[in-house]
Amino acid sequence: MTDVLRDLPEDRTGAVWRLDRQHRQLDANLVRLPPGAGVGASVERDLDVLLYVAGGSGRLETDGGPQQLLPGSVVWLPRGSRRALSAGEEGLVYLTAHRRRPGLTIRSGSGEGGEAPCLLHRLCDACGRVPTESDARFCTRCGERLPEG
Repeated sequence: MTDVLRDLPEDRTGAVWRLDRQHRQLDANLVRLPPGAGVGASVERDLDVLLYVAGGSGRLETDGGPQQLLPGSVVWLPRGSRRALSAGEEGLVYLTAHRRRPGLTIRSGSGEGGEAPCLLHRLCDACGRVPTESDARFCTRCGERLPEG
């Protein structure tokens, strides 16, 4: 991880690294938030997530209350739990790992769709917010242009 961060420009934030091997069973993302930035409250309904703090500091808000995040902190976020992150004065660098979501599927006859797509590729590079609107072109938190795709 230190190699990834060492080679990045200081102003590069958001998802700065992703596990991208074909046929993997695991997803992992290294995210860097600038000082004071955050990831708004959300609920991951399908997947447990493991979060490891690689650098900086911050705060995690869950239904169980707030937790201080320091380098080396490891937090298990069970599926169905609410969570929100905010970076401290030095910013926050964290790694998330979870089971890979299966690809979208179409189920015939049941009237149900597949699983929701992962939006990490749309994460705002400036503040780390994931857009809730599928057609958003700019981040509603900081105004930065969102990645295409």
